[in-house]
Amino acid sequence: MLKRIALAALAVAAAAPVLAQGNPRGEAKATVGGKAVSIDYGRPSLKGRDMLGQAQIGQAWRMGADAATSLKTEADLAFGSLSVPKGEYILTATKVSADEWHLNVLATADRAKVAEVPLAPGLLPQSVEMFTIALTGEKERGTLELQWGTTALKAAFTGK
Repeated sequence: MLKRIALAALAVAAAAPVLAQGNPRGEAKATVGGKAVSIDYGRPSLKGRDMLGQAQIGQAWRMGADAATSLKTEADLAFGSLSVPKGEYILTATKVSADEWHLNVLATADRAKVAEVPLAPGLLPQSVEMFTIALTGEKERGTLELQWGTTALKAAFTGK
């Protein structure tokens, strides 16, 4: 009996690090203006839920799961007239109305808002089960796109 308890405790201890990891992490990377831009984020699954539809208007969402979503950019970025200097940031998104979202770029030290970028909504041809952030870059232009379910939220930017 004691041997079985010891084996069960050993199995639980061995599985704990795997169970504690939660959702997988994702990384989106692009080169814009000849410089690296990357986003690290958690990738929760829908599991039959409409997570973006359930989001509360006015409440920031950390765009993923577990640890905060982070942006590292070696380029100075411009989202239209909004500037994001090269550096490291935390990203969140806020639902501002039933079909309107903003990307929030926050300073890592004090979480002060650096920029609030409107996201253009769109529909995806197929449902995306795991939350995905896509970055694309060509020369000085780039696009950031959030994908989950059949929803796409995009923001174009330039980099120097």
